[in-house]
Amino acid sequence: MGLGSSIFTEQELDDYQELTFLTKKEIHHVYKRFREIRSHDPNFSKHDKLSKEDIFKLPEFAVNPFKERIVKVFSSSTSGDDSMTFEDFLDMMSVFSDNAPVSIKIEYAFRIYDFDEDGFIGTDDIIKVIKGLLGENCSTKLNELKEKQRKGKQNTQVEKESQQQLHEVLKQVADSIIDDADLDNDGQLSLAEFEHVMGKTPEFAKSFRIRL
Repeated sequence: MGLGSSIFTEQELDDYQELTFLTKKEIHHVYKRFREIRSHDPNFSKHDKLSKEDIFKLPEFAVNPFKERIVKVFSSSTSGDDSMTFEDFLDMMSVFSDNAPVSIKIEYAFRIYDFDEDGFIGTDDIIKVIKGLLGENCSTKLNELKEKQRKGKQNTQVEKESQQQLHEVLKQVADSIIDDADLDNDGQLSLAEFEHVMGKTPEFAKSFRIRL
């Protein structure tokens, strides 16, 4: 299937360009990536959906610890399966593009990190973010704690105690982050407070991107 103008009407391209931060050429390129994920299906088109598992095949998602949240945030599916239409996929690529304003990137980062989706980033949300960023290092720290406690104890007891210690360490870090950024002292971060912190982190925009 080619990537000529016949894929979209001029009105569709104009609308997509108006609603995203992408050029018409970039919109075609996003469709190419959308289509290539299901290249084994000759009937797959812009009218079909990508499953969550399909989207995880993108190289950018292979090692992304927040891929589940990213797909959930950008999916407009009401079926609960986190599938994506082409327009969902286009919105995601637009927000992760270099042309998207930092304020938009921060807004979506806030939604991604708000794991319990209560409109705030609390201690538990930050603990999950830290665990995601640490990855294997978090597992290594847990194993070190287990070894320290292994003498004369049941494995289940060791597991429970080491998990609790790790959680306490992460909670201290999370509480410290909130204390520094919590301007109204309510024990959680609002979008405005999150924006205030991330606005002082110039490398954020470079990391919150997917190359088209």
